[in-house]
Amino acid sequence: MIFIPLILAHLLGDFLLQPNSWVADKERKKAGSIYLYLHILLHTVLAFVFLWNIELWWIAATIGFSHFLIDWAKLNFQNAKTKRTWFFVDQLLHVLVIVALSMLYFPYFIWEDFFNSESLKLITAVFFLTVPSSIFIKTLISIWTPVTVEHSKLQTESLVNAGKYIGILERLLVFVFILVDHWEGVGFMIAAKSVFRFSDLAEAKQRKLTEYVLIGTLLSFGIAVLTGILVKI
Repeated sequence: MIFIPLILAHLLGDFLLQPNSWVADKERKKAGSIYLYLHILLHTVLAFVFLWNIELWWIAATIGFSHFLIDWAKLNFQNAKTKRTWFFVDQLLHVLVIVALSMLYFPYFIWEDFFNSESLKLITAVFFLTVPSSIFIKTLISIWTPVTVEHSKLQTESLVNAGKYIGILERLLVFVFILVDHWEGVGFMIAAKSVFRFSDLAEAKQRKLTEYVLIGTLLSFGIAVLTGILVKI
């Protein structure tokens, strides 16, 4: 089965190994950006490495070529209003390509001497709960971002990217609690975050900001819970 290894390669190439500077350059220069082609090359190489079979070069090549077509369409047709929609369309199309290739070559089993399907599933889930989930949540709630004086003040008084790393840590902890069947730990995490986070928001007296943070928190916990349940199936 090649689905999970290819999904893991995709998460690495599209999120963890793609700097924001590459994304900005691609959006500005589109097909004229050198980083678009480096990005495609990275995906092709990652797919080939995770397949680890010279006979499956055509799958890695298909991943790279389809990724170029999908990214090219996204860069050329998205605008400020449709950027959020195109992000999810882009990711859906990439996953559909991987699904089609996996169904086409179902019998193949990757790295059976080193990894089994369960360990790869676990590794993929952990990667997904880090940067990819942060980007998904940020994109989902971007339409409601409250721009207020109090919000700016809270941002300047907090550590750089603290919210991002707090979210990653809380998702990983929730994921671990679910894997070891200690659901009470999830409740403890929610209670602890509520005490520390929402007390500050109450002082700011900003209902919109409080609701914004609450939506992000529930999405973060929800994604972690759902991922944990899926891994245990």
